Amino acid sequence: MAVAIMSVTSVNQDAFAAESGMSLTATADEGSNIISVTGETSSNLTDVIFRVLTPSGDRVVSVDQVTPDANGEFSTQFNVSNWGQDGMYKIKANQGTSLIYSITLNVEVNAGATAETSTTDSSIVDNYSTSDALDVTTESTEQRSGLSIMANAMEGSDVIEITGDTSKTNEDVTFTVSSPNGNIVSIDQISPSANGDFAVDIAVGGPLWSQDGAYTVTAQQGNDSMFTDSVEVEVADGLVVPEFGTIAAMILAVAIISIVAISAKSRLSIVPRY
Repeated sequence: MAVAIMSVTSVNQDAFAAESGMSLTATADEGSNIISVTGETSSNLTDVIFRVLTPSGDRVVSVDQVTPDANGEFSTQFNVSNWGQDGMYKIKANQGTSLIYSITLNVEVNAGATAETSTTDSSIVDNYSTSDALDVTTESTEQRSGLSIMANAMEGSDVIEITGDTSKTNEDVTFTVSSPNGNIVSIDQISPSANGDFAVDIAVGGPLWSQDGAYTVTAQQGNDSMFTDSVEVEVADGLVVPEFGTIAAMILAVAIISIVAISAKSRLSIVPRY
């Protein structure tokens, strides 16, 4: 018999507070490459997760996670100099999955520089009811399988194909790629299909991929470890280096032995006979 698990996002523990919700403010000077974001939340039990989407809405250009202080206040900054599209970017902040702890602000960026910005939004309300604040999910342990990914690439290719599946089909999968020294070199986002499958191509090359070594591709949905998975891909000179598995290593060994044997036989055949 399946055992049902009932999970409640930790921010909802404040459902009985006189005020519930979150406020967010984004500011920037004209021509700056920095957007400053400050906020306040009625819950300091859960980190605030940030995602910044392009004007077209098809890519995530930045992610961040901050912990509110004892008063529920928090802040962060985003560097826009590498944001290639011109237009209104969406800064999304949320704690858990309750809409009362979710805010989106629009900020304008053109040619990697900000327009003069001062925008605020708030979801803080008084006497928010328990039925409105609680976001309860009941699921079977037999049905909850999590997320997994695998990487595919040809030797010398400049593209890594990531395929995977997830049992959470109603939430986008966010990808981050970290270089051998830990710097983030790529961010992407994709929606899984109705059956939980997804695939994305990650381009290799350019100045961010100049370091040789193992790059880590991480896919995640939220903060649950069951919905986070990583794979490593070797890159050298801006191109993919395939990993030699057991079968490939055996084939290589047989090939080397054959070459040595043929070479030895050839040398013997030309030795003059007396």
